[in-house]
Amino acid sequence: MTDLTTSVQKLLDKDKTVVNENANKDATVFNTQRDLTAGAVAKSYALKYMLPKHVANAHLKGDIHFHDLDYSPYHAMTNCCLIDIAGMLANGFTIGNANVESPKSIQTATAQIAQIIANVASSQYGGCSVDRIDEILATYAKRNYEKHEEEAEKWVLAERRVEFARERTRKDIYDAMQSLEYEINTLYTSNGQTPFVTLGFGLGEDWFAREIQMAILKVRLGGIGKDKQTAIFPKLVFSIKRGTNLEATDPNYDIKQLALECSAKRMYPDVLNYDSLVRLAGDFKVPMGCRSFLPAWKDADGEFVNAGRNNLGVVTLNVPRIAIQSGGDKERFWEIFTERMQTVKDALLFRLERVREAKPENAPILYKYGAFGKRLDDGQDVDQLFNKERSTISIGYIGLYEAATMFYGGEWEANPEAKEFTLDILKELKEYADAWKAEYGYWFSVYSTPSESLTDRFNRLDRAKYGDIKDITDKEYYQNSFHYDVRKKVTPFEKLDFEMEYPEYCSGGFIHYCEYPKLTHNLKALEAVWDYAYDRVAYLGTNTPIDRCYECDFEGEFAPTAEGFKCPECGNTNPETADVVKRTCGYLGNPMKRPMVHGRHEEITQRVKHLESPNE
Repeated sequence: MTDLTTSVQKLLDKDKTVVNENANKDATVFNTQRDLTAGAVAKSYALKYMLPKHVANAHLKGDIHFHDLDYSPYHAMTNCCLIDIAGMLANGFTIGNANVESPKSIQTATAQIAQIIANVASSQYGGCSVDRIDEILATYAKRNYEKHEEEAEKWVLAERRVEFARERTRKDIYDAMQSLEYEINTLYTSNGQTPFVTLGFGLGEDWFAREIQMAILKVRLGGIGKDKQTAIFPKLVFSIKRGTNLEATDPNYDIKQLALECSAKRMYPDVLNYDSLVRLAGDFKVPMGCRSFLPAWKDADGEFVNAGRNNLGVVTLNVPRIAIQSGGDKERFWEIFTERMQTVKDALLFRLERVREAKPENAPILYKYGAFGKRLDDGQDVDQLFNKERSTISIGYIGLYEAATMFYGGEWEANPEAKEFTLDILKELKEYADAWKAEYGYWFSVYSTPSESLTDRFNRLDRAKYGDIKDITDKEYYQNSFHYDVRKKVTPFEKLDFEMEYPEYCSGGFIHYCEYPKLTHNLKALEAVWDYAYDRVAYLGTNTPIDRCYECDFEGEFAPTAEGFKCPECGNTNPETADVVKRTCGYLGNPMKRPMVHGRHEEITQRVKHLESPNE
């Protein structure tokens, strides 16, 4: 779709494939409508005048997907990043007309973080993450403690001074983390949405870091607003490490118990398993946004660096279409695959060429004031922040399940030959990525695309072209990445065993999920899965029913309808008197307030539980 008039008319007509493409955008409000209109212009212009013709054509046909065309390449914007929050807080920064100094308290530090997040999110199009926020903020919480110590020396008996200072600091920490949660959820960026933010925490072991971890979890458990609704942002990622919090003898095991309670009630935090991630990525870090991982990388001084690095964009390959077009002929499959990968390469090289054209003055918060880890002057070359493999740029993929189904039928998971075929696809993608990295000096990675709306788009295009094909196009969605077919009943342990081999070949982005019944009174069952996962997979999300109806007080799982969801007890479909939270991709969404595309809705309704409910 390159015709601008048609694009804008679809917005005016509230075409669901357009207004529901991003479940985080409320298309009923003016600022989002303006962003969607600007995005339609940028997308139309890029497809017609900027992208190489064969790349634009491949995108329009659905052979590939050039992501985020509403922002890039019209603007020389980058995708997602790990913000160098520690450096920005320590050294100060500038936003607008304000020169901001290093904070003297945790309350000021979290207020500054909220402002940084808002500005970073407005200067790129992908998610932004704050890694190890508990350890970063511990420095500023200690300053609060020292102030309270001084107060105690004046007014409190000697034997109560430590207790006094700790109690006051504990309250400061809780208030600061609560303020950060509320500020993030009330922010609107220039992108017309709440920032896609991820907070990583869990490894700090001193008193201050522990209190910050507990405050993050307690704030999330408490909910937002008078109805105590589940906060959609920030995404919380809790780090689990043997010797820190994994086992009952570890010093932070009590915080793991709080994380389990929070995950069962609020679906976050997801968990990062330290040892498994280090094996895959070379060192430890939180994902950028929902699932994009940086590889281990050393600077010129030989120091490992993660904070301030980023991703330059994604182009996703429609793997099911290649399988369909091959007609079940493996040799033909690989021939088409090779042809498509040349188009993917050209698309990614164009992305690289475009982002290198940015100037520091285009996004001062990123390039001049430290979010990307260095501080450049106006006119300096931004490529120094991308090249020498500092940044990643990603080959995305979708639908390994459907690709194998074309050759082996829809029940192929127990067939070793079929599974090896799906692994071969990822191995081939990784071989291309490694070859391009060696050739161009940028870290090409293989990325398990979240496919929030792409699951719908690719399937819709293929269904229109090839008709209903059993277990492939007839579902009206494609399975995400390497995930086990969501319709099939397996245990969490079987699912993780099946999926654990794949991330080795797509370590640029991945996540595993397990589906559960209500678990608030069965935390040991959830812990059993987390513990089983620790040495097997690096990144695990918890999907559990946490919907609430404020008309009849039902808590559990709303029933799917053709248009959305309804309370199974009273039939309530009013988004003002219900809180429905679903995992749309790596992030959570509230589909009653901000509907999702049809294909993702279908996929969610097909998901089966991997654990039995205690009542079953």
